[in-house]
Amino acid sequence: MTTFPKPDVRPANPNFSSGPCAKRPGWSLEALSGAPLGRSHRARVGKARLERAIELTREVLQVPAGWRIGIVPASDTGAVEMALWSLLGQRGVDMVAWESFGSGWVTDVVKQLKLPDVRRFEADYGTLPDLSQLDFSRDVVFTWNGTTSGVRVPNADFIPADRQGLTICDATSAAFAQRLDFAKLDVVTFSWQKVLGGEAAHGMLILSPRAVERLESYTPSWPLPKIFRMTKGGKLIEGIFKGETINTPSMLAVEDYIDALEWAQSVGGLNGLIARADANFAALDAYVERSGWLANLAVDPATRSNTSVCLTIVDPQIAALDKDAQGAFAKAIASVLDKEGVAFDIGAYRDAPAGLRIWTGATVETADIEALGPWLDWAFATQKAAARAAA
Repeated sequence: MTTFPKPDVRPANPNFSSGPCAKRPGWSLEALSGAPLGRSHRARVGKARLERAIELTREVLQVPAGWRIGIVPASDTGAVEMALWSLLGQRGVDMVAWESFGSGWVTDVVKQLKLPDVRRFEADYGTLPDLSQLDFSRDVVFTWNGTTSGVRVPNADFIPADRQGLTICDATSAAFAQRLDFAKLDVVTFSWQKVLGGEAAHGMLILSPRAVERLESYTPSWPLPKIFRMTKGGKLIEGIFKGETINTPSMLAVEDYIDALEWAQSVGGLNGLIARADANFAALDAYVERSGWLANLAVDPATRSNTSVCLTIVDPQIAALDKDAQGAFAKAIASVLDKEGVAFDIGAYRDAPAGLRIWTGATVETADIEALGPWLDWAFATQKAAARAAA
């Protein structure tokens, strides 16, 4: 079998996972030395760190003063579920999905909540549904950035300012890398382990004044689990949005999130984070254009994610294979790079089309993206030669 020389330069950090994502440059366990371990999160020191995490979130994400920010259980999934179970049902809802996580929210609303008035707007991986068909007199649920498809909404222009319903946005792979238009968003959710590379199990829930009004004026017909309850006696439980978490948080993870937010401030805040992600995507996209064997899964360049970049293999010999063989080939590329210690966790999501998924968020260094390209070519060439020899 033909052998191919390995590239000379390796990425300094081979972590390209789409969640949990790479830690910020220069991170070490020393960054967490100030965590109030062994103390109650309700003690003054614990609550102060939780409040600090909320304050920094507002500053870095540029969240308007009237929007509440809460730390909630169960990562982004928990935050989205809290919103769906607590807010929906007052009026009809339009569900928008173009990848696996958005499809999961559709399933929850249709099969779990079993709402009677649901319209579904769905598209295959790689494209957006027709957003002009949405009715904003109804509630609308959508993901800002499709983590498993690499397709994002380019902006919030499709949402009218005078909407009657609520907009519920899962922004977990967009926050801190794409500019969210909070004036158009009533609920925004994300998790710490995505763009800033924090630790898992904690979600963030951001509510507009309109969302709070819904919570205080509408009671769902179904029972709510304790971890979903945001009101008491018809009034918002304000403590949730001041660091009084519903259940016990990890103060170690809280400290790690604070560290990531302080790093974000050091690189220019939101503008700096977006610029870093954009530079990373540009470097990867330039390589893809040169490669001749890869292409973006996202068809329209205007909708291509600058964080979770999903790629398909378009080499004619590989594209002619059946889906299972294409999937096996893509997994072989990811596996050989993993074994080399060059790139970890770059396989496509299990429900997505066969290919690769490479994280280019702000905690990744552009030099590592540039070093990865030749290794992708090497892995492709070696696996293609192996496939040819086995045929």
